[in-house]
Amino acid sequence: MKKKTTIYDIAKALNITVSTVSRALSGFPAISDTTRKAVVDMAKKLNYSPNKLASALKSGKTYIIGVIVPSVQAHFFASIIHCIEDGLKDSGYRVIIYQSNESVENEINGVRTLLEAQVDGIMASLSLETTDVSHFNEIIEQNKPLILFDRVNTGLKVPTITLDDFNAGYIATKHLIDKGFKKIAFVTTARQVKIFNDRLEGYKKALSDHNFPVINEHIVLGGLSIKDGRFGAGKLMRANKPDAIIAGDDFTALGVIQKLKEINETPPEIGVIGFANEAFSAYITPSLSTIDQHAAQMGKECAKMFLKMISQQHPYDKIEHVVLNPSIIERESTDKRG
Repeated sequence: MKKKTTIYDIAKALNITVSTVSRALSGFPAISDTTRKAVVDMAKKLNYSPNKLASALKSGKTYIIGVIVPSVQAHFFASIIHCIEDGLKDSGYRVIIYQSNESVENEINGVRTLLEAQVDGIMASLSLETTDVSHFNEIIEQNKPLILFDRVNTGLKVPTITLDDFNAGYIATKHLIDKGFKKIAFVTTARQVKIFNDRLEGYKKALSDHNFPVINEHIVLGGLSIKDGRFGAGKLMRANKPDAIIAGDDFTALGVIQKLKEINETPPEIGVIGFANEAFSAYITPSLSTIDQHAAQMGKECAKMFLKMISQQHPYDKIEHVVLNPSIIERESTDKRG
């Protein structure tokens, strides 16, 4: 097996000290540009690869961040991850992604795995199953930054990046009312997750503010998926039929639209709106109105928050909560004129 090139080999080839090589490769300012260039060129010539583990043991940093998300299949979470990576790359950080697949057991394993990998911090969006968040305490106890985004738990005293989900539910409902819909239903998860509860409460408040009754039969609690959207729409259309349906997310909304088309209730005859502005929402027929949760901005704010935390003497000296404002993207599925 070919011997791995070390900084000793570079030093010998250039007839300089090992400490000079080390300083040149780490960007030490006292090293001249000529020496630095010579060291870098020789390192390339000898196929030198730095020992990241040794550097981490010496500095106490791996420059790796763990990100736990429910699923990377959702464009929303993929966009957040992309913007986290982009926001941290100039500071030398890389990202390890762990999917919980909406399982709290997977989430617990993710925290354990990332800590074993010696990550410098963790950012997480909770699974639908997560109610007990004690598995995150180990991150805080190790004095490593923990940031929760999108789906959070207020029991953890850590920075958060969230959407104003109450307002998101309110403006989705108001949009339908403004479009002339009068019997508005809601299909969402039965899980006690803050963001989905907040959206449901926003829906109820908008109905109340506009003198519409909250009809219990118009609230279908189940899951969040295409299958759940199909089930919810089918159940709603069998009795006390609504003229518009809000879905807990865009995938559920897609299921709603599929079921409505099957029973010849093509939107916008029955209005449909979702949440997240998934990539497919603009391209299905009819195109889906949705609440933009500003994934890119959420990812950028996560990166900024992490850099703030590591610049403090203690990462939790100042705990901030960033709340983003939702906005509506109007498309064919709620356009009664369409």
